[in-house]
Amino acid sequence: MRVRDALAQLPEYAPPAPATVVRLDCNESPDGPFAAAREALAAALGTVHRYPRSDGALIERLAARHDLEPSQIALGNGADALIGQLSSALLEPGDEALTAWPSFPTYVLDARKAGATVTLAPLRDGAVDLDALAERVGPRTRIIWVCTPNNPTGGAPAPERLARFLDEIPERVLVVVDEAYFEYAAGADHADCVREHVPRRGNVATLRTFSKIYGLAGLRIGWLAGPPELARALGRLRHYYDIGEPSNLAALASVDDDDELERRRGENARERERLAQGLRERGLAPLPSRANFVAAPVADAAALAARLCERGIAVRALDELVRITVGTRADNDALLGALGAVYPAGD
Repeated sequence: MRVRDALAQLPEYAPPAPATVVRLDCNESPDGPFAAAREALAAALGTVHRYPRSDGALIERLAARHDLEPSQIALGNGADALIGQLSSALLEPGDEALTAWPSFPTYVLDARKAGATVTLAPLRDGAVDLDALAERVGPRTRIIWVCTPNNPTGGAPAPERLARFLDEIPERVLVVVDEAYFEYAAGADHADCVREHVPRRGNVATLRTFSKIYGLAGLRIGWLAGPPELARALGRLRHYYDIGEPSNLAALASVDDDDELERRRGENARERERLAQGLRERGLAPLPSRANFVAAPVADAAALAARLCERGIAVRALDELVRITVGTRADNDALLGALGAVYPAGD
C-alpha cells in the first residue's frame, strides 16, 4: 500500500484533550443553542433512525433571508468540510492557494492534501493584509482565502478596502471570504460579503457557520454562498447524508431569530472588552478583536497555556500568541484570576 506523498507532511488528527473546568480554547458559544433550536432538537430525537431530508428547506430559507437564489447556496458538515470541498474542486498539483498567516490552518492543510502549494502573506494589526495578498497573486493562483474577522487574531479590514481588493483580483481566481465570525462583527463598519459581493461578483464566495454565535458547534453545519456553478460542484463532492437531520432542524429553528442574535452580539462585545481590559491590567497587550475571542502576544504561549490548564482553564497557544475565547462572565473571571497567579503584571 502506498499513501500519496502529499500527505506525508500533514499532521495526524488528534482527539481533543479531556475537558477542563473552563473551556476557552475553541471559540464556542457559552450560551449553547437558541431556545427554539433546543425544542427542535428534542422533537427530532424520535426520528434519528431516518436519513436527513431537510437540506432543501434550509437552503431555501437561507436564500430567502439573504436575497439569493437557492442555486447559490451549498451546505457542509461545518464550514471546515466546505473548505476541503473547495480545495478539491479547484486545486490540482502545482496550483497555488494564497492566505494570510496566522489564520485558519485548514486552508493550508487542505491545499496541501490536493498537492497544491501555499503562499502566505502577513497580517496587519491583526487583520489580513490585503495589499500583501494582492501582490502575491501569480499565474498558478487558483484560490485566495480571506478570513474576516481573522482567526486567531480577530481583526478585520475596512469594507471599502475589501471591496477594492476584490476589484484587483483576476476573475480566474476564486476569493473565498470566510465569515465564520460575521454575526459577532456585523454592523455598518464591517463588510457583509453575502449581501455586498456574492450577488455581483462571479469569483467571490463566502463561508458562514452555525457553530459560533448560534451555538451548534457539536452538530457541524455550515454554508457557502457563491456562484451557482461552484455550489453545484460542491454538491457533487458532498458525501450522502453528511448533515444530520437534527443539525438541519436546529439551524432552521435558529436562522431567523434576530432578537437573540442581537442579544448575543451585545453580550459578547461587553464581555470581550472586559476580558481585554483584564488582560491589559495583567501585563498583556491584546490585539483589537471583532470576534468572540481575544488574542495577545506571549513569548512562551505554550508554557502559559500549560500553567492555565493546570488550574482547569483551557486556552489556545499558537506560536507566540495566546487566544482566549470570550466565555460567560464567570468563565472570564476565572481566567483572569488564574492569569493573575501564573502571569503577574510586569513579567
